[in-house]
Amino acid sequence: MLPEARISPQDLGLWSDDHIPILSRIFRFIEEQGAVPGMQLAHADGYLTPEPRDDRGIARVVKGFADATRRAREAGARIIEIHAAHGYLLHEFLSPLSNFRTDRYGGSFENRTRILREVVEAVRQVWPAGYPLFVRISATDWVEGGWTIDDSVALAAQLKPLGVDLIDCSSGGAVPNAPVFAGSGYQVPFAERIRKETGILTGGVGMITSPQQADHIIRTEQADVVFLAREMLRDPYFALRAADELRQEGPWPKQYSRAKRT
Repeated sequence: MLPEARISPQDLGLWSDDHIPILSRIFRFIEEQGAVPGMQLAHADGYLTPEPRDDRGIARVVKGFADATRRAREAGARIIEIHAAHGYLLHEFLSPLSNFRTDRYGGSFENRTRILREVVEAVRQVWPAGYPLFVRISATDWVEGGWTIDDSVALAAQLKPLGVDLIDCSSGGAVPNAPVFAGSGYQVPFAERIRKETGILTGGVGMITSPQQADHIIRTEQADVVFLAREMLRDPYFALRAADELRQEGPWPKQYSRAKRT
C-alpha cells in the first residue's frame, strides 16, 4: 500500500497504478480455476525502530490503505483483508504495550482504535458494498497489561456497523517472548466468543491441520470460516484432499481433472 510498508524489499506491493496490470493477470487466472481472488493489505514498517507519526503521517497511512483498495478492486480482487495484527502498524496503535501516545490516537481504548476505524471507513468508501471486507486482529497479546479478548469483542462491535464483514482472529505479535499457549486450534475460542457476543462473522486460525478439525469448527458454530496457512504450504492439495475425505464436491483445476476420483 506504501513503499515503506513492506516487511522486506522483496514483498508484493500495491502503492502504484503500475501494479494493476500484472495483478489483473493473476486475479483472472485465480478466477479461471474456480476460486475467488482477494488481497490482504498491511503496513509493516520493516524491522526499523518505529517512529511516531503526526496527524499528517497518519492521514497518509489511511489514504494509502484506501488507494491500495481501489487498485485491488480495479485489478479484480473480490475480497479485501485489513491486517491489524501481529505487531504491524495498526496493531501497534491498538495495543497498550506499544502505543504510548498522548494525543487523540493514544491512551484510551477509543483513541487507540481510532486509526483502524478511520482506515475501515476510508476503505469502505472505495470498496463495493457487496464485496466482503475482513479485518485481521490479534485477539490477545498474551501479556498482562496488553490487548485482551475483551478489547477484541469491543473492537468488533465498533467495526461491524462501519462495514466490516468478518474478523480474522489471530493473536500475539506485539512483544517478543510472549507466553503463547499454542496448541491444536488454540485461537478458535477467540473467534467463537467474538462471534457469539457481537454477531459478526469470524474466521478461526491457528494449528488447524485436518479436514475433520476444520469441518467440526464450522459445524459447531465456533467460526464461520477456517483459514489455513502453514498446512497449505505443507500440502498444496489440502483443499482437494479435504473435499475427498469429507465427501464434498468442489472445483478442480482442469489440468488435474483426470485425477479426480469418481
